[in-house]
Amino acid sequence: MTFIIGLTGGIGSGKSTIANLFAKLGAPVLDADMAARSVVEPGSSGLKELTETLGEDIVKTDGELDRTKLRQQIFSSPEQRKVVEQILHPRILNLLTEEAAKIDAPYIILVVPLLIESQSKYPVDRILVIDIPEREQIKRVVARDNITPPEAEKIVATQATREERLHHADDVIVNIDNTLAQKQVAQLHKSYLQLAE
Repeated sequence: MTFIIGLTGGIGSGKSTIANLFAKLGAPVLDADMAARSVVEPGSSGLKELTETLGEDIVKTDGELDRTKLRQQIFSSPEQRKVVEQILHPRILNLLTEEAAKIDAPYIILVVPLLIESQSKYPVDRILVIDIPEREQIKRVVARDNITPPEAEKIVATQATREERLHHADDVIVNIDNTLAQKQVAQLHKSYLQLAE
């Protein structure tokens, strides 16, 4: 079995940036967000079950899932968010487990934004948390997604707190400075190669 590192962090913490640094060092990266997209492709059982549960208006005229509408629905109702998670999470987990089984490498980086929130049903050996102060997080999300600070705060509030994530962390990368982040990734890469042996 390949050693699996669950990489997680709040929205705007720079998970993709850090995952890309590991990829440059040769570590295979699997991303739950990518898997989430493929389980709701037009014609998929995931999209069919979502529309049966939430209604046809979450699908665009071209048959694609309307992510903006879905996001609005789940952020305005915690109950609907739970329903969506129950439909999608098992499918995402299955897909990632299948993909991981095909990879031959000392270790895999598995990027799961909601790893802590999902009570880690994911088969990870260690949890790597990408950490940034909440103020910085909100600033990045506002700039990246072109939304207002209160909207960004609302999204942050639906996720695990910084304290909860750090409590579950085996390893932490503080992602405020690029050079420092690269050094931390290089050190962890060495450490993961040793652990994988």
